[in-house]
Amino acid sequence: MTEWDIKKLQILRTLRDRGTVTATAEALLMTPSAVSQQLTNLAKQLGVRLLEAQGRRVRLTDAAHLVLRHAEAVFAQLERADAELDGYLRGEAGQLRVAAFSTAVPALVVPAVRQLRTAHPGLDIRVREAEAAEAYELLTAGEVDLALSLAAHAPSVRDPKFSRVPLLADPLDVALPAGHPLAEAPGLRLADLAAEPWIFGGSGPWSEITTAACEAAGFVPEQAHSASGWTAILAMVEAGMGVALVPRMASADRRNGAGVVMRVLSADQPRRHVVAAVRRGAEEGPAVARVLAALRQAAAARETVQQNRRPDPSGIVQQN
Repeated sequence: MTEWDIKKLQILRTLRDRGTVTATAEALLMTPSAVSQQLTNLAKQLGVRLLEAQGRRVRLTDAAHLVLRHAEAVFAQLERADAELDGYLRGEAGQLRVAAFSTAVPALVVPAVRQLRTAHPGLDIRVREAEAAEAYELLTAGEVDLALSLAAHAPSVRDPKFSRVPLLADPLDVALPAGHPLAEAPGLRLADLAAEPWIFGGSGPWSEITTAACEAAGFVPEQAHSASGWTAILAMVEAGMGVALVPRMASADRRNGAGVVMRVLSADQPRRHVVAAVRRGAEEGPAVARVLAALRQAAAARETVQQNRRPDPSGIVQQN
């Protein structure tokens, strides 16, 4: 394959546009002899005559015009590459991969992606659902660029491999079957539910969160049923099979219906803290910074929603 020299092609292009070697040299801040030498070398590389004498001037041969027709397409592609690279350097283009736990995807990641697609359409966000431990494994392995997880299951803030960014303190409410004796009890506390059958995952973060919250309230929850998805958990609550702790971020779009009552815990409201993490130093990159800013904005909007879902005097969460 012929070796193409972009610099020499630019000189030939300028000669076509300026008309003379002297004018070309002035435009490119070169000497006329340097222009002539570069074009002679280009002709040797391509194996064709590019110039022919026309009195005291030179003109481009048909071969030179053929070369330039193809070179124009190359120059146009290089201009597009320059523009895209400039956008990448400003954090407005490129691909960024995000791993997030299940409830964070609709509550935080999707709103952030929507905002970024409007403000920075050249930024391509790829989302991957993953549990906390897996998200950090993916981040460590370089398979994702940003991980959303829970602070209790994230690496220590002293871990030199990661930078953590707090996003949201998500309250945990209690889901009770409608008609439960405590469904409308004033001042409901977690300890009041010590004797209840509980529904939570058999292992993993949510099992640990439920167990830790109950133990902090002074009891060990009796696990009557195991489920990891909120649809299944709330369906079992609605069927009167037990009670469950539910993050408000997971239940924000669910109104109290005939089967389930969501209650705020009055004195010992547990919370889970949502954090984002990147490999240390990556937070200074413009694309990562834009995504983190969009996630903070989504978290702030979520907190506003949570504040508007205040309990009525009985402590039942109401959707405004």
